[in-house]
Amino acid sequence: MVQTRAAKGPFLCVLCFLGVLCVASAGCGYALAGRGSFLPAYIERIGVPTFVNRTTVFNLETLLTQKVRAEFIGRGKYQILPENTGVDALLTGEVTSVSLTPASFTTQQLASRYALTMTASIALRDVRANKVLWENPSVMFRQEYEATGGTSAVDPAAFFQQDTNALERISTEFARTIVSAILEAF
Repeated sequence: MVQTRAAKGPFLCVLCFLGVLCVASAGCGYALAGRGSFLPAYIERIGVPTFVNRTTVFNLETLLTQKVRAEFIGRGKYQILPENTGVDALLTGEVTSVSLTPASFTTQQLASRYALTMTASIALRDVRANKVLWENPSVMFRQEYEATGGTSAVDPAAFFQQDTNALERISTEFARTIVSAILEAF
């Protein structure tokens, strides 16, 4: 019986500490992401024309633009238009570079992983006030992938399939990050 009471003492102390911690952190200022916006209230229509692609990656601008539009639409608060006229705010983007570099090697000195790095310049402009609301002139995203995908290291089909999957993932991450940064003022 003495052991049971002794074991309950530390447990109750930990339980009390956690309770005090929960009460103290209730007013810490954290809020759920995606709730609200720092944009002016009169902004209802955001124009997202096709981004500019300064790289040699075919159709990257279309993929990124579609992902950003879909992410805004998913938030449900704004009407997203592909035009740059008749809107309250205009989001413009320019993909400035894409690079592919080996990230790791096999014992035979063949690349086993590649790193895909993309850099872009993004700006959201309030058309009515003619001022920049948010911008990042050098936002960078990186995605790694396996070079072979389970097939021979010299199989070009495996390489290009993994490259496409990496572009898809980096585009999704790009859209989520950009839209969250704009709407949540990060």
